[in-house]
Amino acid sequence: MSQTSPVELAMAGRGRIDWASRSMPALQQALQRLLEQGSVAGMRIGISLVLEPKTANLVIGLQQAGAQVAVFAPPDCTDVEVIAALEERRIAVFSDPAANEAENLELARAFLRTNPQILVDDGAWVTRLAHREFPQLVESMLGATEETTSGVRPLRVMEEQGELKIPVIAVNDSPLKYLFDNVYGTGQSCVMALLDLTNLQIAGRRVLVIGYGWVGKGVAQHATALGALVSVAEIDPIKALQAQHDGHRVCSVQAAAPDCEVVFAATGIAGVLTAEHLASMPSGVILCTAGGGDFELPMTFLRAQGEPRNLRDHIDEYQLDDGRAVIVVADGHCINCTGGEGNPIEIMDLSLALQACAIETLARTTEPLVPGVHRIARDIETQIAAQRLAHAGASTEPLTPALEAALRDW
Repeated sequence: MSQTSPVELAMAGRGRIDWASRSMPALQQALQRLLEQGSVAGMRIGISLVLEPKTANLVIGLQQAGAQVAVFAPPDCTDVEVIAALEERRIAVFSDPAANEAENLELARAFLRTNPQILVDDGAWVTRLAHREFPQLVESMLGATEETTSGVRPLRVMEEQGELKIPVIAVNDSPLKYLFDNVYGTGQSCVMALLDLTNLQIAGRRVLVIGYGWVGKGVAQHATALGALVSVAEIDPIKALQAQHDGHRVCSVQAAAPDCEVVFAATGIAGVLTAEHLASMPSGVILCTAGGGDFELPMTFLRAQGEPRNLRDHIDEYQLDDGRAVIVVADGHCINCTGGEGNPIEIMDLSLALQACAIETLARTTEPLVPGVHRIARDIETQIAAQRLAHAGASTEPLTPALEAALRDW
C-alpha cells in the first residue's frame, strides 16, 4: 500500500482548515484586528494546543498578522494532515504522532528554544517545563495563556508558592470558555467520540462520571440526553448537590463500581480512578478520560498486566489476573482529542477568539501585567459574545434609560 505523500497530506489538511474557518467568525474578527493594528507583528508566539483544523486557524491568522509562530503538540493531540498544511506555510511544527515520552519531551524543549515571547498553553505542561528548565527564557517572556482547568489548577498553586514568574491569562476561567467549551463542547464531543469509536449504544447503559465540574456536567448532560443512566462521584458537596438536583444518582466511585458499564473521568486530577476501584467493576467496563489525561485512570496498573489486545481503532482490552477484562478508550488520553476531532467548530471559535484577545492583551508591552494568574477582561468577553449573536442573526434586549435607572436604583 502506497503512503500518502506530504503534498497530499497538506492538501487534505488545507481543506479541513478551510472548512473550519467558515464557522469561526469571532476568531476571524479578532485576528483581523491584530493584523490591522500590528499588535503582534514581529513577535515570537508559541502555540501549545491540541493540533487540529480549528487550532490551525489561530496559528495561520497569527502568522498573517506578522508573528513568528511555532507550534508544539503531544503525540496524542496532533494531526498529520494539519502538520503538513502548516509546514507547507513554513510554520515550525514540533510534533510527531509516533513520538514516545522521551522524544516528545525533546520536541517540547526544541519548541521552547524558539524563544517564544508569548506562550499559548493547554494543561500548563509547557509553561511548567519552561519554569523548570528554561529560567532565562521565562525572565524574557511577556506571558502566557492557559486553555484548560487542568492547567489553571497547577498555575494557581505555583502562584501561591511564589513560583509563577510570568503573567498568565486564564482563558479557561472565562464564562465564554467554561460554559460553552467545557459544558457544550467537551460534553458533546466526548460522548460522541465514545459512540463513534465503539459503535455501541449508550441508552440504558450505566455511566459513571467522576467529577462534576463544567466538563463533568457537560458529559453527564449529554449522556443523559441519549438515555444513559448516569451516576456522579464528586468530592465537593455543593457540586454533588447540583448533580443530584440535575437528576443524577450521586455516590462514591466505590459505590458505583459494581454495576457501572462506562466510566468518564472528568477531573483533571491524577488518580481519581484506582486499581482498587477496578477490583469491584464488572468485566468489560469501558474507561475514558474527558478533558484531562491518562493520569486520571490507573494506566500504570493496567499496563503492568501485559500488552492489551487491540479490538478496534483506539479500543484496547486489558486482561486482569482474575479473568475480567477492562476496556480503555484512546489509551486513556482525552477521548475527544485523541479519538475524535475535538470540540465542535462553533464552540472552539469562542475559545480561540478568547485566546487571540489574550495574546493581544499580553502584547501590549506599555501596560505589562504582573506575574500571576489573571482573568480576561469582561469587555472582551461581552464583545465576542455580541459578535457571535450578531452572526447568528440574534440580538440582546436593548438597555433603555428606564431599565438602566432601575438597575441603579437601591
